[in-house]
Amino acid sequence: MANETEKMIVAAARLLPADGAVFVGTGMPLLASVLALNTHAPDLLLVYEGGGVGGKPTGRLPIQVSESLTYENGVTVGSMDYVMSLAQAGWIQYGFLGGAQIDQYGNLNTTVIGDWEKPKVRLPGSGGGADLASLCEKTIVIIGQDRKKFVKELDFLTSPGYFTGPGEREKAGLPANTGPYRVITQLGVYGFDKETKKMTLLHLFEGHTLEEVQENSSFPIAISKDWTYVTKPTDEELTTLRSLDPDGVVIA
Repeated sequence: MANETEKMIVAAARLLPADGAVFVGTGMPLLASVLALNTHAPDLLLVYEGGGVGGKPTGRLPIQVSESLTYENGVTVGSMDYVMSLAQAGWIQYGFLGGAQIDQYGNLNTTVIGDWEKPKVRLPGSGGGADLASLCEKTIVIIGQDRKKFVKELDFLTSPGYFTGPGEREKAGLPANTGPYRVITQLGVYGFDKETKKMTLLHLFEGHTLEEVQENSSFPIAISKDWTYVTKPTDEELTTLRSLDPDGVVIA
């Protein structure tokens, strides 16, 4: 039986296409991307924030995206500014992000919790998050869901979603047809309404309820009239996933 983390990673991996490019970060995004590479998407191009392009690690999972293992069987070894330029040029279709807070328009905070001058918690900041959120065609967010993380108003806007609604990304000068695509939590998979740009539940993980979706959010979440349960991970997906992280660094 899959645990919650495994379900989230499998759901994320399934979103990635058989080919194309994905910009990956550390943790669940990295594991989901490598899982896709080893199951349905062998031609997927992984672009690592640390500078590696096309790496296909065959040993243990890299702990972070600047590790030399991300270059194994790769296309090239570049720099961080080089791989960021690939996104700027419009060559990366998918970007994986995490965050401490998210709002109904997919804006993310990874900078501070509390007041900027006297924060309760000082977080790592953007890294490449703002670049990916601004420039990749579709961004996928993996985040735990509760009322402290799904907030009405961010303490700090680090990475842009749809700002305050339709047309706002374009007003800010960001490329058209880019923005948040999916959000994956322990409760379900969310998309964004084409008209309002607000977060909408698309799929629910079995064992959870629509009431939990609302109870664990500080803003109301629309429910798609065609919502379904997430298909359970297959034996192949789970076996492959666990072989990629045998020590449980991510999936424990």
